[in-house]
Amino acid sequence: MSVAEKPLIPIAGETRNGRRPVAQSGANPVMIDRGSPIPSVPVKLVTAEGTTDTTSDVALGTGTVVFFAVPGAFTPTCHVNHLPGFVANLTKLRAAGVDRVVCASVNDAHVMKAWAEASNALGEIDFIADGNGALAEAMGLAKDYSGAGMGKRFARSAMIIRDGIADAVFVEDAPGVNASGAPAILMALEAARS
Repeated sequence: MSVAEKPLIPIAGETRNGRRPVAQSGANPVMIDRGSPIPSVPVKLVTAEGTTDTTSDVALGTGTVVFFAVPGAFTPTCHVNHLPGFVANLTKLRAAGVDRVVCASVNDAHVMKAWAEASNALGEIDFIADGNGALAEAMGLAKDYSGAGMGKRFARSAMIIRDGIADAVFVEDAPGVNASGAPAILMALEAARS
Protein backbone atom coordinates (compact mmCIF):
# COMPACT_ATOMS: atom_id res chain seq x y z
CA MET A 1 0.00 0.00 0.00
CA SER A 2 1.45 3.39 -0.92
CA VAL A 3 1.65 6.17 1.63
CA ALA A 4 -1.12 8.09 -0.13
CA GLU A 5 -3.40 5.05 0.16
CA LYS A 6 -2.57 4.39 3.80
CA PRO A 7 -5.82 4.60 5.77
CA LEU A 8 -6.16 7.13 8.52
CA ILE A 9 -6.19 5.66 11.99
CA PRO A 10 -9.76 5.43 13.33
CA ILE A 11 -10.81 7.19 16.48
CA ALA A 12 -13.32 6.06 19.06
CA GLY A 13 -16.11 8.29 20.24
CA GLU A 14 -19.15 10.09 18.97
CA THR A 15 -19.19 12.79 16.36
CA ARG A 16 -20.46 16.26 17.24
CA ASN A 17 -21.18 18.67 14.41
CA GLY A 18 -19.12 16.48 12.10
CA ARG A 19 -16.07 16.80 14.35
CA ARG A 20 -14.77 14.10 16.61
CA PRO A 21 -13.67 15.09 20.09
CA VAL A 22 -10.27 14.32 21.51
CA ALA A 23 -10.40 12.71 24.97
CA GLN A 24 -11.40 14.95 27.83
CA SER A 25 -9.18 15.57 30.85
CA GLY A 26 -8.91 12.53 33.08
CA ALA A 27 -10.00 10.09 30.38
CA ASN A 28 -7.75 7.76 28.47
CA PRO A 29 -6.87 9.79 25.39
CA VAL A 30 -7.91 8.52 22.00
CA MET A 31 -5.78 9.27 19.01
CA ILE A 32 -6.60 12.45 17.16
CA ASP A 33 -8.13 11.78 13.76
CA ARG A 34 -9.52 13.59 10.76
CA GLY A 35 -12.16 16.07 11.85
CA SER A 36 -10.82 16.40 15.39
CA PRO A 37 -10.13 19.89 16.74
CA ILE A 38 -6.61 20.52 17.96
CA PRO A 39 -6.64 20.19 21.76
CA SER A 40 -5.80 23.20 23.90
CA VAL A 41 -2.88 22.59 26.25
CA PRO A 42 -0.04 24.88 27.37
CA VAL A 43 3.07 24.72 25.16
CA LYS A 44 6.07 26.87 24.35
CA LEU A 45 6.30 28.10 20.77
CA VAL A 46 9.85 28.61 19.50
CA THR A 47 10.16 30.89 16.46
CA ALA A 48 12.75 33.26 15.01
CA GLU A 49 11.13 35.99 17.14
CA GLY A 50 11.76 34.08 20.37
CA THR A 51 9.98 31.71 22.71
CA THR A 52 6.42 32.40 23.86
CA ASP A 53 3.97 30.69 26.18
CA THR A 54 0.80 29.80 24.30
CA THR A 55 -1.65 26.96 23.83
CA SER A 56 -1.53 24.29 21.17
CA ASP A 57 -4.84 25.31 19.59
CA VAL A 58 -3.56 28.88 19.15
CA ALA A 59 -0.16 27.75 17.85
CA LEU A 60 -1.74 25.41 15.29
CA GLY A 61 -5.11 27.03 14.70
CA THR A 62 -4.83 29.39 11.74
CA GLY A 63 -4.50 28.53 8.06
CA THR A 64 -3.10 25.33 6.60
CA VAL A 65 -0.44 23.92 8.89
CA VAL A 66 1.73 20.86 8.42
CA PHE A 67 2.47 19.61 11.92
CA PHE A 68 4.97 16.85 12.51
CA ALA A 69 6.01 15.32 15.81
CA VAL A 70 9.23 13.55 16.63
CA PRO A 71 10.36 11.45 19.60
CA GLY A 72 13.27 13.77 20.37
CA ALA A 73 15.36 16.66 19.15
CA PHE A 74 18.85 15.58 18.08
CA THR A 75 17.92 11.88 18.12
CA PRO A 76 19.31 10.09 15.04
CA THR A 77 16.23 9.59 12.84
CA CYS A 78 14.67 12.90 13.85
CA HIS A 79 17.88 14.87 13.27
CA VAL A 80 19.14 13.14 10.13
CA ASN A 81 15.89 12.29 8.31
CA HIS A 82 12.64 13.74 9.63
CA LEU A 83 13.38 17.45 10.21
CA PRO A 84 15.79 17.80 7.23
CA GLY A 85 13.12 16.38 4.91
CA PHE A 86 10.75 19.19 5.84
CA VAL A 87 13.47 21.84 5.59
CA ALA A 88 14.41 20.59 2.11
CA ASN A 89 10.78 20.57 0.94
CA LEU A 90 9.58 23.93 2.33
CA THR A 91 9.26 25.52 -1.11
CA LYS A 92 7.16 22.61 -2.40
CA LEU A 93 5.01 22.60 0.73
CA ARG A 94 4.32 26.31 0.40
CA ALA A 95 3.50 25.87 -3.30
CA ALA A 96 1.00 23.18 -2.24
CA GLY A 97 -0.84 25.73 -0.07
CA VAL A 98 0.83 25.23 3.31
CA ASP A 99 1.03 28.41 5.39
CA ARG A 100 3.29 27.08 8.15
CA VAL A 101 5.26 23.99 9.10
CA VAL A 102 5.48 23.22 12.82
CA CYS A 103 7.56 20.55 14.55
CA ALA A 104 6.83 19.31 18.08
CA SER A 105 8.73 17.17 20.53
CA VAL A 106 8.64 16.36 24.23
CA ASN A 107 11.70 18.51 24.92
CA ASP A 108 12.19 21.83 26.67
CA ALA A 109 12.23 25.11 24.72
CA HIS A 110 16.00 25.51 25.08
CA VAL A 111 16.67 22.16 23.42
CA MET A 112 14.14 22.88 20.67
CA LYS A 113 15.75 26.26 19.95
CA ALA A 114 19.24 24.74 19.85
CA TRP A 115 18.00 22.00 17.50
CA ALA A 116 16.27 24.53 15.24
CA GLU A 117 19.46 26.59 15.05
CA ALA A 118 21.72 23.56 14.49
CA SER A 119 19.41 22.38 11.69
CA ASN A 120 19.20 25.79 9.98
CA ALA A 121 15.44 25.59 10.47
CA LEU A 122 14.84 28.51 12.84
CA GLY A 123 12.81 31.10 10.96
CA GLU A 124 11.66 28.53 8.40
CA ILE A 125 9.84 26.07 10.65
CA ASP A 126 8.19 26.83 14.00
CA PHE A 127 8.83 24.50 16.93
CA ILE A 128 6.59 23.46 19.80
CA ALA A 129 8.32 22.48 23.02
CA ASP A 130 5.94 20.07 24.76
CA GLY A 131 8.14 19.78 27.83
CA ASN A 132 5.69 17.84 29.97
CA GLY A 133 4.20 15.78 27.15
CA ALA A 134 0.76 17.34 27.63
CA LEU A 135 0.17 17.81 23.90
CA ALA A 136 1.40 14.31 23.06
CA GLU A 137 -1.02 12.92 25.65
CA ALA A 138 -3.95 15.13 24.59
CA MET A 139 -3.51 14.06 20.96
CA GLY A 140 -3.31 10.39 21.95
CA LEU A 141 0.15 10.28 20.39
CA ALA A 142 2.23 9.64 23.52
CA LYS A 143 4.48 6.62 23.17
CA ASP A 144 6.60 4.99 25.84
CA TYR A 145 10.28 5.07 24.89
CA SER A 146 11.45 4.02 28.38
CA GLY A 147 13.39 1.13 26.84
CA ALA A 148 15.59 3.75 25.17
CA GLY A 149 15.83 5.83 28.36
CA MET A 150 13.56 8.57 27.00
CA GLY A 151 10.29 8.07 28.88
CA LYS A 152 7.04 9.12 27.22
CA ARG A 153 7.47 11.04 23.98
CA PHE A 154 5.53 11.82 20.82
CA ALA A 155 5.03 8.91 18.45
CA ARG A 156 6.59 9.82 15.10
CA SER A 157 3.67 11.36 13.25
CA ALA A 158 2.43 14.19 11.05
CA MET A 159 -0.82 16.02 10.37
CA ILE A 160 -2.32 18.38 7.90
CA ILE A 161 -4.33 20.90 9.94
CA ARG A 162 -6.78 23.36 8.40
CA ASP A 163 -7.94 26.20 10.64
CA GLY A 164 -7.49 24.20 13.82
CA ILE A 165 -9.05 20.95 12.59
CA ALA A 166 -7.02 17.83 11.77
CA ASP A 167 -7.59 17.14 8.07
CA ALA A 168 -5.24 14.14 7.80
CA VAL A 169 -3.23 12.21 10.39
CA PHE A 170 -0.22 10.00 9.65
CA VAL A 171 1.42 7.85 12.34
CA GLU A 172 4.45 5.67 11.74
CA ASP A 173 3.80 2.03 12.54
CA ALA A 174 7.48 1.02 12.25
CA PRO A 175 10.84 2.69 12.89
CA GLY A 176 11.96 5.23 10.31
CA VAL A 177 10.32 8.05 8.40
CA ASN A 178 7.78 6.98 5.80
CA ALA A 179 4.15 7.96 6.34
CA SER A 180 5.04 11.08 8.35
CA GLY A 181 7.82 12.45 6.16
CA ALA A 182 7.67 15.48 3.89
CA PRO A 183 7.35 13.44 0.64
CA ALA A 184 4.30 11.60 2.02
CA ILE A 185 2.71 14.85 3.18
CA LEU A 186 3.30 16.40 -0.25
CA MET A 187 1.59 13.40 -1.85
CA ALA A 188 -1.38 13.78 0.49
CA LEU A 189 -1.65 17.51 -0.25
CA GLU A 190 -1.56 16.86 -4.00
CA ALA A 191 -4.16 14.09 -3.68
CA ALA A 192 -6.45 16.46 -1.76
CA ARG A 193 -6.19 19.04 -4.55
CA SER A 194 -7.20 16.52 -7.24
